Amino acid sequence: MSAATLESLSTPQSEPSARSPHQTGEIVVAVRGLTKVFKDFWGRPKARAVDNVDFEVRRGEVFGLLGPNGSGKSTTVKMLLGLLYPTRGHVEVFRHSPRHVATKSRIGYLPEESYLYRYLNSDETLDFFGNLFSLPPKERKQRSEQLLEMVGLDKARTRQVGEFSKGMQRRIGLAQALINDPDLVILDEPTSGLDPIGCREVKDLILALAARGKTIILSSHLLADVEDVCDRVVIYYGGKIRAMGTLRELLATPDAMRITTPVLPRATTEKVLEIIRKDVAEDRIRIDTPTQNLESYFLGVVNQARQTDASTSGATSGHRVAAYLRGEAEESSSRTERVLTRLTAASEAQASKPATAAPAAPSDAVDHRKLEGFTKAETPTPQPTAQKPAAAKEADLKKADEKLSSLLGKKD
Repeated sequence: MSAATLESLSTPQSEPSARSPHQTGEIVVAVRGLTKVFKDFWGRPKARAVDNVDFEVRRGEVFGLLGPNGSGKSTTVKMLLGLLYPTRGHVEVFRHSPRHVATKSRIGYLPEESYLYRYLNSDETLDFFGNLFSLPPKERKQRSEQLLEMVGLDKARTRQVGEFSKGMQRRIGLAQALINDPDLVILDEPTSGLDPIGCREVKDLILALAARGKTIILSSHLLADVEDVCDRVVIYYGGKIRAMGTLRELLATPDAMRITTPVLPRATTEKVLEIIRKDVAEDRIRIDTPTQNLESYFLGVVNQARQTDASTSGATSGHRVAAYLRGEAEESSSRTERVLTRLTAASEAQASKPATAAPAAPSDAVDHRKLEGFTKAETPTPQPTAQKPAAAKEADLKKADEKLSSLLGKKD
């Protein structure tokens, strides 16, 4: 539906954010005075990658790290993971050092480049990473199936990862980052190489994880992605934080207001403009028609194509978020439903049996002769080892002596 937009100078009424976990909640990541200086071979300072950085990330928050290349984002992430030691400052993750082993098991990490074993297929890759977290085989298999369906690779589970495109590698990389059901998820360029459908699904997944109470740290150059999902962001430049706050605080234009209405008759529009012109100069008023963004339009075209049963040989659209990532309530509900179904089926089968059915034989009615025969059959019978007769042994010994004597005679 088309609409007319009027923009004039005014002060808007601020509205509270729908989701503001930065104000309350457990502190998951605390950074104080974080500094990292890289040195050359002689110990001389070469680059100050991070310079006296302070921030906090709370439970259930989607926190964005923004900045141009070389501004210190990746270095900060590596120090949060315990892969780099800070030169100065203090880092806490779940109130422990990032190098605390038990803390590492609560973190899921998707690096900027997917480092995968190219000769493993999707199933084997997730099984390998699940085994690193000591997950039981049954649970590893169940989670792998749910994750592959979620990231749209359930049809490519037997293909080697080395054959995947970059976008498909990002999908399997995202799955491995979630195999341990982490409380803190760190994503470095998660939508790099993904098609617009995959980007939208990753953003929906991030929002679903945050709604469950998980904490997300997102580093990305795609500002539209950050704007869609992040509660707060920090903007790095030269290793320092130049801006920090909620998107509403950072992006709001305090000296302008926008009014959006359905299309109005020309006479009504003229009346509205006449009232506004009394307080605002003519060159400060703009009338336009709002448009949807390209992502929304693209997804609409693709959805129409899907409704016509159009096929594709690439990665398919992911489905629902994996059950174990959605929480225990839904999983326990479905488990209860399965138990009730099984019990109902068993009772119906019992009721359908004829009343004159012969009673089952008592448990002690055992054919002992047949049982003894089975036992004897299973016991391996030792096979006698074949032995040479004494005459054959003497003949072999005599031949060996003759051979040895001939060799000694030739040597002399």
